[in-house]
Order: sequence, then structure tokens, then C-alpha cells
Amino acid sequence: MQKIKSLMTRQGLKSPQESIHDLSPLENFRIPSKEELRELREQPTDPQAQQELINSIEEVYFSSDSFDIVKYELEKLPPVLSLQELEEYRDKLKQQQAAVSKKVADLILEKQPSYVKELERVTSLQTSLQLAAVICTNGRRHLSTAKEGFTQASLGLLANQRKRQLLMGLLKSLRTIKTLQQTDVRLSEMLEEEDYPGAIQLCLECQKAASTFKHYSCISELNSKLQDTLEQIEEQLDVALSKICKNFDISHYTKVQQAYRLLGKTQTAMDQLHMHFTQAIHNTVFQVVLGYVELCAGNTDTKFQKLQYKDLCMHITSDSYIPCLADLCKALWEVMLSYYRTMEWHEKYDHGEPPSSSDGSNVMGAEETNFDRSYVKKKLEHGLSRIWQDVQLKVKTYLLGTDMSNFKYDDFIFVLDIVSRLMQVGEEFCGSKSEVLQESIRKQSVNYFKNYHRTRLEELRMFLENETWELCPVKSSFSILQLHEFKFMAQSRSPSVSPSKQPASEIERTITLFEQYCNGGNPFEIQANNRDDETEDVLASNGYESDEQEKSAYQEYDSDSDVPEELKRDYVDEQTGDAPVKSISRETLRSRKRSDYCLSKVNAPILTNTTLNVIRLVGKYMQMMNILKPIAFDVIHFMSQLFDYYMYAIYMFFGRNDTFETTGLGLSSSRLRTTLNRIQESLIDLEVSSDAAGTLTAVEERKEKVPTPHLSHLVVLTSGSTLYGLAERVVATESLVFLAEQFEFLQSHLDAVMPPAKKPFLQQFYSQTVSTASELRKPIYWIVAAKAIDYEQMLLLMANVKWDVKEIMSQHNIYVDSLLKEFEQFNRQLNEVSKRVRIPLPVSNILWEHCIRLANRTIVEGYANVKKCSNEGRALMQLDFQQFLMKLEKLTDIRPIPDKEFVETYIKAYYLTENDMERWIKEHREYSAKQLTNLVNVCLGTHINKKARQKLLAAIDDIDRPKR
Repeated sequence: MQKIKSLMTRQGLKSPQESIHDLSPLENFRIPSKEELRELREQPTDPQAQQELINSIEEVYFSSDSFDIVKYELEKLPPVLSLQELEEYRDKLKQQQAAVSKKVADLILEKQPSYVKELERVTSLQTSLQLAAVICTNGRRHLSTAKEGFTQASLGLLANQRKRQLLMGLLKSLRTIKTLQQTDVRLSEMLEEEDYPGAIQLCLECQKAASTFKHYSCISELNSKLQDTLEQIEEQLDVALSKICKNFDISHYTKVQQAYRLLGKTQTAMDQLHMHFTQAIHNTVFQVVLGYVELCAGNTDTKFQKLQYKDLCMHITSDSYIPCLADLCKALWEVMLSYYRTMEWHEKYDHGEPPSSSDGSNVMGAEETNFDRSYVKKKLEHGLSRIWQDVQLKVKTYLLGTDMSNFKYDDFIFVLDIVSRLMQVGEEFCGSKSEVLQESIRKQSVNYFKNYHRTRLEELRMFLENETWELCPVKSSFSILQLHEFKFMAQSRSPSVSPSKQPASEIERTITLFEQYCNGGNPFEIQANNRDDETEDVLASNGYESDEQEKSAYQEYDSDSDVPEELKRDYVDEQTGDAPVKSISRETLRSRKRSDYCLSKVNAPILTNTTLNVIRLVGKYMQMMNILKPIAFDVIHFMSQLFDYYMYAIYMFFGRNDTFETTGLGLSSSRLRTTLNRIQESLIDLEVSSDAAGTLTAVEERKEKVPTPHLSHLVVLTSGSTLYGLAERVVATESLVFLAEQFEFLQSHLDAVMPPAKKPFLQQFYSQTVSTASELRKPIYWIVAAKAIDYEQMLLLMANVKWDVKEIMSQHNIYVDSLLKEFEQFNRQLNEVSKRVRIPLPVSNILWEHCIRLANRTIVEGYANVKKCSNEGRALMQLDFQQFLMKLEKLTDIRPIPDKEFVETYIKAYYLTENDMERWIKEHREYSAKQLTNLVNVCLGTHINKKARQKLLAAIDDIDRPKR
């Protein structure tokens, strides 16, 4: 049917008959012709028969148009052909064809009206299609015109513009991507330049940009890489933060803090900083000690690196101990200074920079910044004590790792000075009293000082036993502050002007070590320089000053011209050598030249080499005490033992005499006797050999004691020509007095460092020991006075005098002249001694006082030996005594004459009545029983009865009984 339609379309509108003739041969074969159709119509038809014929057609003929009927039928032919069968089979096929043709013709005829109608519709459709083709052609022509005139010209420009904009956006994105990919190089450069804030800012901006272009596949990888880079920056930032601990740099730390603020990790940074400081302390001390240990070991063995710090400290040798300690403190100072400057930075520069915004976010940012600053401030303040505690523990471990008992004194003092400076640093750093350091150095100091003090006492004993008590010549301006051992006092005492009068000095004095060394230097370097200071020369050349006038110091004072100008002044200060400008009378000058036996033109200190050694020891002890106040009591106690032993030695050498108290002069006070007994019991080892069976406590106590010193055999105290060693006695005694004066001078300094609970000990030491030093003058010089004048000879001469004369005599007795000659000889001997040693005025006064007292008491004793005496004899006694006083006053300027009343009162007692005598005996107990008895028997016996005499003798016996 389709073929028929297509054929009709190609042929145009034709009648069915015409169209049939136009069919192909094959189609002609299948469609009957008109004649056949006519024949077929004319032939009688049997529908059933026709249907049977059609049904008898094989199905294969209806299979498809491409079926090859001819080939099919040829293949069906049998191998042996039979014409009859072929004709029969052909007839059958013809019948079948005729039936099919008949059927087709019937169907065509049946459908012909519909065909004609449909054909008309097809024709109409064809006309419409041709019209549509014309319209389309015109439309396409108009569209082509519009395309050329409008679309390609105008809309093309718009399209190109849009494409250009898209491409420009793409180019911008590509450039941004290129920049992002090149960020690594710039970040590396910024990190090398230590521009951490800029690197973080760049990295954060890159991350923000990467999130914008995250739809690109290359950007997603870049984003993760930027995150890794940011973490790497944080690691480098942490390393940069750790560098702050040893060498603080403001610009460097400012960059680090800005970087952490950009990261929003200010609090984390502070936690990390404290951890770094702790680690820096540990690493610093370990590396310093390790360096010295390996240097001393002399090899590169790595076994020391594996040791703990405590064990490493035990390998430090004594030679490297001090340099290592100094370097240790220097390194720790750098760490603490960095922490101090870190705090200072946060106080001055950390004002916070909250992000500005138009909304309320800036308020939240400000609150967060304030919270961070508060946290940082508290963290830094809390970290002060933690840092210092770590420093203390490290130094304590180092200090206790070595036994310092065998160190030299200067080395040990240097150690104490370093530790003291370190404790000063700690006090300024966090207000700490450094209990850990104090306790550790106290242990070492007590251990060291006991051994040191014991050795010094033994040395002092050796000095005393070898001392010849010769004068050690020092300059007239000598002061203990000039000694190297007392340099620390001279430094601490300046400026001498009060702070109120010198505010600038006060300001300078209050500058802390951190402020002083903030911009450079190290407080532990000064100590090493101070050790090289040389001691000032305090000795006078050849024992005298360089002044020409001093060369005549030994000359006797025959005229006023021989007296140096300084001695014409009113007085001379022994400490400074200064004297006020004041006129002086010639009479006073004459008395001065007789009384004060001077060696040099000024009162230069009298001291010996041993005294100077003790003073130096005191200075060393005070250095240790000043540096280490916790052992101040122990040091002062040992210092007092130096003075005690020196004083006891002077007493044993020159002042010990069992006849002191028999004179009744009260030469040694009870306080002096108590002090000497205390020294002997607490300090002097009186045992010759140690008791093997003694207790451990007794042995320990003996270790604290020193044997009694013995006077050098070179010192002769028995020669009358030298006034029984008066020069040695003067040097020894006055050196003790000078030593006591120096202790008095140091009292305020000792009191300042003495613990309050122990101050009574110091007060007792000064009141009962130091102040009694000058009291030794009396017993020591009494021995000279007792031997210098022959009192026994005077008694013999007095015994030969007749006192029962009947007339008043106008001439005194010869014993007076003999006694005065003895005093003149004594005066000459004093002048001779003064050529060797200056005899100070107090000493000459005591010597003269002792001699006069002994002379006066000898006179009384001589009067008491009189068997018979008359009133004229009493007048002769007064005459003799007045002659003695008159001549004596020309030899000495002591006024009044000592014991003058003692003699005069005794002489006048001869004239008392019985009742007055009894009262007089009770009031005057200074006289001996023998003297009082003689008064009663000889003087009053002539005019009182026996009963009255017995009553007076009984009263004398009652007075004498308590003395027995």
C-alpha cells in the first residue's frame, strides 16, 4: 500500500487505471491488468473456493517483500523434472495467483471511494506544502537579512563584550591562583626575615582567598598546603619565642607577640614562654657545667652528657669551681634579665589592638584583649617566683656538689660574694629572701668557717708565741678601712652625706641591678675585677712619715723648738691625725712634753704585726658575715674569740701576778676577773694530753679550744735597764686597746647584721669584754711600777730615822731625797723607752700613778713601823711628805697626786682623841690592821689608858676579821 502511495506521489494525480500501467514488471506481475480484472469479474466466483485457494498458499509467500519467490520455487523442483508435474504445479500456482488477484481487485474496488477521497486530501496537502515552502523561503530570506544587519553587527558586539568580561574575571582569578601558588616563596622569605606577623597575615589572607576559589580543583590542594604552612609558621614562631629566654630583643619580641595576637593565641604564647624559660634554665646550667667538666676531663668522652645535672656537678674540680660558678650565674642572669625585660615590655608596649568594626564586634574584641592582658600580667607575676625557684635549685645543687672546706679564704669569699649578689638579684627579681640559697650556702659556710676559724686560732697562737712585741710602723693616717679586707665597708659607707642632703645619691643608691645592667654588662663580672684590687700601702717608710720634722722625733725635748708644731696643738685625734687650730700656753706645752712620751709628731697607732693580722682576720670574718647574714651570729661569735684569745694572751704574758690583790690597790676589777675566767673556761684548753676515756662531747669541746700561748723567749721582762720590758708591755697593751677601739668602731656594723634574738650576746661581749681591754693597763703597768722603784730600800731608810725627837726639825730626812732620785731615774728611763716606743699619755699617767701610789703606801707602811714617835716626829713626817710632794710635782703633771690624802690622813690621825679615833677606825678601812694597830699603840698609847686601847684594838680586829 505504501508502495502504491509513493508511486502515486511520484506520478501525480492519475486515474487508477493509468497508475496501474505505470507499475514495475514485478508489480505488474502481482497486480492484474484491466482485462484480467474484467475477466476475473466476469468469471463466476465461489468465495469459499477462492478462500481455500488463498489459504492453500504457503506462508513463506507472505513473509516479507524481500523474499525471492523465483529462487524459492526453483529450489523446490525435484531432481528429476517431469513436464506434467511441472505443468500441474504451474496451473496450481496460476489458480492461486488468480485467486489472490481476484481478492486484491475486490479489495481495490471496495476501497476506491476512500482512495479517491484520500487522494484529494493529499493533493490539497501538497498545495499547502508548496505555499508553506514559499513562506519559509521568504522568512529565511528575511532572517538572513536580519542576521546580517542586526545580529552579527549588534548582538555580536554584546556577546563579545560579555565574553570579554567573563574572560577578564577568569584572568583575575587565574592571576590570584598564580599568586596563591607563589605564596610559598614569599612566606619563606618573610620567615627568613623573621617577619612573623606579615607571614601570618599573608597566610590568613591566602586562606581567605582560597576559600573564595575553592571550586577550582587546584585550590583545594592549595588550601590544605596553606594550613600546613600556617602550622609550620607556628612551629617557627615557637622557636623564635624560645630565643627570647636568653637574649631579649624588643623588636624581635614585638613581632612574635603581634604574630601570636594575629593567631589569637596570646594566652598559649605565654604558657609556652614560661615553659621555654624553665627549659632555658635547665639547658643553660647543664651546658655550662658540662663544658667545664669536659674541659677538666681533657677528653671528648660523651659519658658526661648522659649524666644527670646533680651528678655532673660532682665532677667539677676545685680549680674550675669558681669560674664555673661565675659563668653559671652570668648565664642565669641573662635568663632572668630576659624575663625582666619581657615583663617590662608588657608594661610599656602591650596596650592591645582590638579590631575596629562599625558593629559591636569591636567591643567584644576589646573585652577579649583586656582579658588577655590581665591573664598575661598574672601569668608573668606568678612566673617570677617559679623562675627564681628554678634558679635557686640549680645553684643549690651546684653549691652542695663540692666540699668547699679546703678552699682558700679569698676563693670562698668570692663564692659567697657571687651567691650574695645572686640573692640580691633574687630579691630585686621577685622579692624573695632566697631561703634555698641561704640554707645551702649556710651549710657550706658553717662547715668551712669552723675549719677556717680553728686554723686561724692555731695561727694566732703561733703568731703570739713568736711575737717579739715590736712596734709595727704604720702611717699616721692609718685606718682599718684602708685595708683590703675592709674595702667592702668603705664602699657601703659612701656616700657619707645623709640622703636628705644628697637626694641624687639616694636616687643612684636605689637603682636596681636590673636597671643598671638592663642595656648591657653583667653584675657577676665586677666581682672578678675587684679581686685584682691591690691593698693600699698602710706602712710608713722606715717606720716614719716622709716629713723632715719627723726625723727629730727621737730627740729629747730640751726646748720648745724641738717640739713639732702638731704637738703644740690642744690634742691630736688618734684616728685621723687631725687637730683643731687652737693656741696653747707654754706652761701646758712644758707639762705635755714631760708627760706624753711621743715617738712621732702625731699619735700614730701602736700595734704589732699580730694585731694587724687579727684586724685583717676580723675584716675577713666581716666580709663573710656581710655576704652571708644567716651565719652572722656564728661569725661574730668566732670573731669575739679572736679578741678573747688576744686579750687573754696579753694578760698571761704581761699582766698575770698573784700579788695583785695583796696590795689592796684593786688593780683588776671584778668585771675584768670575770671576763678572764670566762675566756679561760670557754676557750683555753688547759689539759696537757687528751683523755682517751673521755666522752665524745668532751672531745668535741676540746676541739673548739686552744692551748694557752707562751711568751717568746726573745722577750725579756726582767731587766731593770729596760724598765722590765716596758716597751714590749706598751706595744702589747696599747695594741690591745687599739684593737678594742677598732671593735668599738665596728659595733654599729655588727649590730646591724646581728639577728635580733642574738643581740644580747653582742651587747654582753662589748660591755664585759671589749670595754675591759683598757683595764688591763693597771695590772700590766703595775708590775713595772712595782719593780722600777726600790720601795724596800726606802723602808730600810725610814726604819733608821728617829721619830721621837724633842724639837721641830727644819730639814727633811734623807729617805725623801733617795725616793725622789728613784723617781728621777724612772723619768729618765721613760724617756729612753720613748725613743723606741711612743708612750701615750694614759700609759704614762698610769705608770706615774702606780709608782706614786706605791710610794705613798710605802711611806704609810714606813710610818706604821715606827716604834716610838713624838709630836715633833709627827711634824717631821709632815715635813718629809710635803718635801716629797713639792719635788714630785715638778716631775709629773698628774693632779691631784694619787693617794696624797691616804698619807696625810694617816699622819693627822696621830692627833685624834680616843672617841674620834674609834669613829675614824670604822670609817677608814683602806688601812691594814697592822697600820691601824700601830696608830693605837704608838701614837695614842701615851695618853689613853689600857682599857681604851683594848677597845680600839678590838674594833680593829672586828674590821680585819671579814678580810681573812
